[in-house]
Amino acid sequence: MAKKDFYEVLGVSKNATEAEIKSAFRKKAKEYHPDNKETGNAEKFKEISEAYGVLSDANKRKQYDQFGSAAFENGAGGFGGFNDGFGGFSGFDFEDLDLGSIFETFMGGSRGSRTSGPRPSRGADTLVNLNLSFEEAVFGCEKTFEVKLDLICPECNGKGGRNPKKCSKCGGRGRVVKEQRSILGIIQTESVCPDCHGSGEEFESICSKCHGNQTIKTNKSITLKVPSGVDNGDQMRMSGKGNAGANGGANGDIYIEFSVKEHPLYKRDGKDIYLIVPLTITEAVLGCKKDIPTIYGKENVSFAAGTQNNEKIKLKGKGIDDKKTGKLGDMYLITNVIIPTKLDRTQKSLFNDLNETTLDNDEAFKKIKKYL
Repeated sequence: MAKKDFYEVLGVSKNATEAEIKSAFRKKAKEYHPDNKETGNAEKFKEISEAYGVLSDANKRKQYDQFGSAAFENGAGGFGGFNDGFGGFSGFDFEDLDLGSIFETFMGGSRGSRTSGPRPSRGADTLVNLNLSFEEAVFGCEKTFEVKLDLICPECNGKGGRNPKKCSKCGGRGRVVKEQRSILGIIQTESVCPDCHGSGEEFESICSKCHGNQTIKTNKSITLKVPSGVDNGDQMRMSGKGNAGANGGANGDIYIEFSVKEHPLYKRDGKDIYLIVPLTITEAVLGCKKDIPTIYGKENVSFAAGTQNNEKIKLKGKGIDDKKTGKLGDMYLITNVIIPTKLDRTQKSLFNDLNETTLDNDEAFKKIKKYL
């Protein structure tokens, strides 16, 4: 018999810790367990189980490191062809694999009958894109939308057929056992019954409404209360409102992702609102008061004399009431001083008079003047 490299089988180094060996086995056991329909491989599964049975036991690992796999052939070294109850497997939680108990599928080591019928499985989640206006997002609203879901067939109540009886192939267990002889003994592999797909039942007639699928595509109308302050790309979850689960499993969820339309006047940054306010030169120089539209109504705002272009003025508490954070945002006014491009004769004369004004006392101008 060819010698086996148990470290290579598990994909670990010879210096691997107990935790690393356990982690490697768990990963490969999930991949090769016979219940895994995609990558299950009984021979590979036996191989990694044998390797783990040795390397997970300190004494057996020491014997293996000294004598190799020959120490465990033909019952040597106390390994006993797994007849001692899997040896080092006693400390491992096989249920974590979520692929069924190894003891029920490996070498006839059943610990009792499995629960008949297929496992419950949760329904799939659904993503819905919901369009909102700027105002709907800012203040909250109530929106009704349509979504297509897989719901339990009302005709057969999710059974898939009428007049159920025990499946003749599995006897109502939902699972079938196959035996295979190997050099290690008789291997029993348990899998989902191919006839009843794990339900344990067969029907005299298939449901004409769902055609045996147990669910039907249904357009459902849902009303959602949108809280104030949601932003573009935000999501909400409606728990248990999605597609129906199978075999008594829970329904999936509906996720709503918001697309918020831009406002022609305001720009939004989180819970804050920005507005560009145009000012004439005289308004900026002399100061003024202007009516400013906020999301809560008109606000009369004073602009100081000498207001510069691109100044930021804060209106506290005039932003968005964000229910997610429980905080109230602010509104920021950004000044835009407009330079006229066309002047009549009177206006030009006034600007010529203003042109006589010097900047000799301006600190910035003084610095420039030194280099003139």
